[in-house]
Amino acid sequence: MSNSLSQVDLIREAFHYQSRFEGSTMVFKIDFPVTDDPGFPFLVKDLALLAQTGFRVVIVPGAKEWIDAVLAEYGIISAYAEADSSPFHRSTRITTACAMPFVEMAAFHVAARFMTGLAGSRVDAVIGNFVRARGLGVVNGQDLEHTGTVEKILADSLNKTLSQGMVPILPCIGYSPAGKPYNVPSDEIALAVSAALGAVKLFIVSLNGGLGAGTYTFPENLETGDDGRILRLTPQEAEAVLAANSGLVKGAAGGSAAFGSLANELRPLQELNLALRASRAGVERVHIIDGREEGAILRELFSNLGSGTMLYADKYESIRALRSRDIPDILRLMDPLMQQGILIRRTAEQILEKKADFAVFEIDEQIHACGALHEWGEGQAEIAAIATDPLYGDMGLGRRIVDYLIDRAKKKGIARVFVLTTQTQDWFEFLGFREVSVKSLPEKKQKIYDRSRRSKVFALQLTGE
Repeated sequence: MSNSLSQVDLIREAFHYQSRFEGSTMVFKIDFPVTDDPGFPFLVKDLALLAQTGFRVVIVPGAKEWIDAVLAEYGIISAYAEADSSPFHRSTRITTACAMPFVEMAAFHVAARFMTGLAGSRVDAVIGNFVRARGLGVVNGQDLEHTGTVEKILADSLNKTLSQGMVPILPCIGYSPAGKPYNVPSDEIALAVSAALGAVKLFIVSLNGGLGAGTYTFPENLETGDDGRILRLTPQEAEAVLAANSGLVKGAAGGSAAFGSLANELRPLQELNLALRASRAGVERVHIIDGREEGAILRELFSNLGSGTMLYADKYESIRALRSRDIPDILRLMDPLMQQGILIRRTAEQILEKKADFAVFEIDEQIHACGALHEWGEGQAEIAAIATDPLYGDMGLGRRIVDYLIDRAKKKGIARVFVLTTQTQDWFEFLGFREVSVKSLPEKKQKIYDRSRRSKVFALQLTGE
């Protein structure tokens, strides 16, 4: 029964997100190693499904590793070695006039893989000239030749393509007004197109699958899952992560703090930096996920728990007062606990009568925890009706509700809060509550205390005795 209820909850979440984001623009920046993975066909099917169900999908394929392979195959890399030079200036590829045709060939080959996969799912796609570029020119005495940067995204052309139900694919090539081709980093294209189209989401799809706790230095109190993954963070928290790991960045860059010089093993930090830049450019949410994981995009998009790391600029979650229309949702949360005898029975009418006492924890307009603060006089209040969605047990929602209610009690000048519990005493002890006598309860509460339940009383002193 509980498993079927969990499945129903997941279906509800999926419909909620479908309704919320239908018709919105989402950019998918996908690294080449993902394109070359055996699970790539499943990823493309998921992208096709999104396009078929009303999402405006834009794909920016990375091609660095394939470009390297093509240049090596045709002897371009060895030509650099013979000339006693490097194909890179720091971390930026030097794209010579000789190399440029092969870079174009490799970039369009990777883009064609997406077009072929989408065609197999009966989704039309267009590999288009949507990026106006300019050359980087001479940097620190080094002529970067055909290496460029984004000058302008042709948003009108992209919007026309999207309005016709087609998926635009933007390879890492841009063109000057005179038609000169440039090799442009796919990260820069993804950032520019997200900003130009007002994308609500940017997905960074790589082999990393988000930030893992323990790999780098993280500030305290970031939300992590059971697997150690950082679930979500704000732009301010992202800045703190990047600052905390600046020493690693400098080491990988040979003394330079430029993120373009990061070593491959620090790619997750580079992705976080891209996510932060996208957030500052107006993208509401940026998701970093592992593209090898089947269904990762769908789980990240259609569930609150997701599958990677999300950087969010909007107000993602909040605790607020109960509204009348929330009552069915909190009864759904409380019902399993009432059946087990952990919570006392409450009806919708009883909750409505005490509506002002209740608070709910809302994530993306869906309620996943609740609690109440009942005042009994004599400077005491009861924390009651604490219930959380079991699917979100690793997010500490119950503790947050309790902390919120304690803070509310302090603001009201209440000296002590107490709870009555039959099966959760260890948890309340962990939160700092201590067992006290029933006789210490306010007189009004003592009169209605149900002795047949034999509930234990735990209290937390908020002010001096």
